[in-house]
Amino acid sequence: MKTSTIPALRVEPELREAAESMLREGETLSSFMEQSIRAEIRRRRVTQEFIDRGLRSQERARAGAGYVDADTVLDRLAGRLDAAKRTGSR
Repeated sequence: MKTSTIPALRVEPELREAAESMLREGETLSSFMEQSIRAEIRRRRVTQEFIDRGLRSQERARAGAGYVDADTVLDRLAGRLDAAKRTGSR
């Protein structure tokens, strides 16, 4: 497979210096950048998979009989809190 390049990245000198100061022994700035890109791609995939699972779970819950939306839950909790305050204040 033929390799490809990533476009050159223009950054402020302070960012380059900060990146270079974090290089480990034998590590190049290019390898650091590649590793960082790969890690960010993994992180974004995991995040997207998490969101997708949550949305599918929400749809399954709504399709079932046991779903209660957040506003209803909060209203019920507020009612219970008000009742507890009235009982406790007597």
